[in-house]
Amino acid sequence: MSMKSVTIYTDGACKGNPGPGGYGTVLIYRDFRKEISGGFRRTTNNRMEMMAAIVGLKLLKQACQVTLYSDSKYIVDAMRQGWAKRWKAKGWWRNKKERAKNPDLWEELLRLSEFHQVEFVWVKGHAGNKENECCDRLAVAASKAADLPADEIFERGEA
Repeated sequence: MSMKSVTIYTDGACKGNPGPGGYGTVLIYRDFRKEISGGFRRTTNNRMEMMAAIVGLKLLKQACQVTLYSDSKYIVDAMRQGWAKRWKAKGWWRNKKERAKNPDLWEELLRLSEFHQVEFVWVKGHAGNKENECCDRLAVAASKAADLPADEIFERGEA
């Protein structure tokens, strides 16, 4: 039995950086389409970009072949070029002087990417891609929601 092919679009938004943030995800499988979003009261844009990808991959109930579109070079380059794996292997150090940011989310994204076969594809943001624009609207709306929860790891200074 072959793996299901799924397409995921993602985007993050942050008002201020750090500040209130949100993520938006669109998952497409055949004729099925699901939109999901959420946010945090104080976070960063990069964390929201990563959360969008993580949430999309977590929606999948079995191992799938995934094409994940993101307008975040931070995510796409780190995953495609193996930077995130190297940071993990070095105890979350980018180099001898600089720690990698967001190790909690990189750990989760790497774990999910090992379970699924994920191809990370960069898409230019705000350039008319229908699904990317939808994710942006979802992320911005989520960042403006009332009573956003804490991004506890970020607020503790551990990200």
